[in-house]
Amino acid sequence: MMNSLPALAGGMPISYTFYMDEVVTALLLGCFFLSAYVLSRSRNYLVQLGRDFLLHRERASIFSEATGGDMRHLLLLIGQTCVLMGLFLFFGFSLAQPALLAAQPVWKLVGVYAGVCAGYVFAKWLLYLFLGWIFLDKGMTERWIEAYSTLLYYLGFALFLSALFIVYFNLRLEIVAIIGFLLFLFLKMLAFYKWLKLFCSNLYGSIFLILYFCAVEIIPCLMLYRGLVQLNDYWTINY
Repeated sequence: MMNSLPALAGGMPISYTFYMDEVVTALLLGCFFLSAYVLSRSRNYLVQLGRDFLLHRERASIFSEATGGDMRHLLLLIGQTCVLMGLFLFFGFSLAQPALLAAQPVWKLVGVYAGVCAGYVFAKWLLYLFLGWIFLDKGMTERWIEAYSTLLYYLGFALFLSALFIVYFNLRLEIVAIIGFLLFLFLKMLAFYKWLKLFCSNLYGSIFLILYFCAVEIIPCLMLYRGLVQLNDYWTINY
C-alpha cells in the first residue's frame, strides 16, 4: 500500500512524510508540467483575464474571443485546480487525523477529495447559470462566470505553490490551516469585490447582496467541509 511505512535496516519504522510519498510527488510533478505547458501557450490570455477581473472593464465576455486552444488550456487549469484542492484537503485531514493513512491508501484519499471538489465546482457553475437565468441577463451572467473561472485558474497556481511549501518544508497542521484559511478568505474577498462591481450600485442593495453572498458562497463551503469530516470519521471507524 502507498501509505505503509518503510523501515530502516534495524527495523525502526520511518515516520510518514509527504515528500516521500510517490502519489504526492507524481501529482506535484504533473501539475508543474501542466502549468508550464499552459503558460507557454496561453500566458497572455491568462494575464488579460486577470487584468480585466481587477479593472472591471465593461465589455463583452472575453470567452467569445478565446480560441479553441485557449479554452482547452483553461479547462486543464480547472482540472488542475480541483486536483490541487483535493491534495490540499488531504494534507490537512491527514495531519489532523493520522489514522486516515492507515485506513485508506493515499491515492484513494486524494482521488475522492479531488472528485468531491470537482463536483462542487461543477455544481456551482450550474447554480450560477440557474440564478443568472432567473435574475440576470445573459451578458451579466457570462461576465460573472468568466470572473468565477478566472478565480479558479489563479487559485490553482496559488495552491500549487502552497503545496510545495507544505510538502518540502514539512509544515505543521497549524501552518497548513492558516494557509488554507488565508487562501479561502482571499478568494471570497475577490469574489465579493466582483459581486459588488457587477450587481450592486447602492448601499441598500449591498445589504441584500451580503446575505445572498453568504447563502451562495459561504454556507455551501461549510456544508462541504462538514460532509468531508463525516466521511473521514466513517473511514477511520469502519476500516
